[in-house]
Parts: sequence; C-alpha cells; structure tokens
Amino acid sequence: MKDIMIGMDRAFTIYILAVSFLTLILFGVDKWKAIHGKWRIRESVLLGLSFIGGAAGGLVAMYLFRHKIRKIRFQIGVPLILL
Repeated sequence: MKDIMIGMDRAFTIYILAVSFLTLILFGVDKWKAIHGKWRIRESVLLGLSFIGGAAGGLVAMYLFRHKIRKIRFQIGVPLILL
C-alpha cells in the first residue's frame, strides 16, 4: 500500500509540473502572438490550464513575460486557483 501511495505522489507531482510547464509555455506563446499581431490563445484556455493544475506556471509566466497582469480575471484568478 505504501508503494502505491508513493507512486501516486510521484505521478501527481509529474502531472503538476507538466501542466505548469505547458501553461507557462502557452502564456509565452500568447504574448509572442500578441506582439506580432497573430491569432491569440483564448483566455479560457489559459485559465482552464491554470485550473487543472498549471496555476504555478501561469503565475510565473504572468510576471516573467509581463502578460495578462493588467486583467483582473488573471490578477485575482490565477493566484486564487494556486491556493
């Protein structure tokens, strides 16, 4: 039973890291698209990824790329999701 719990903890950690990394990358891609006048990634996708485990990556990306930091939905939403 202990081995199963350790495996689940490891799987959960890998999942959170992977979703956070994907969220960070997509925030960066969206910022690049915004700068270059391209079709953007929907806000619902960015918030949805934050909600399913990528909030840490989303929060880092917001300040790393200076992206979506003026939008109240992201200013409040992503930190609340992270909590």
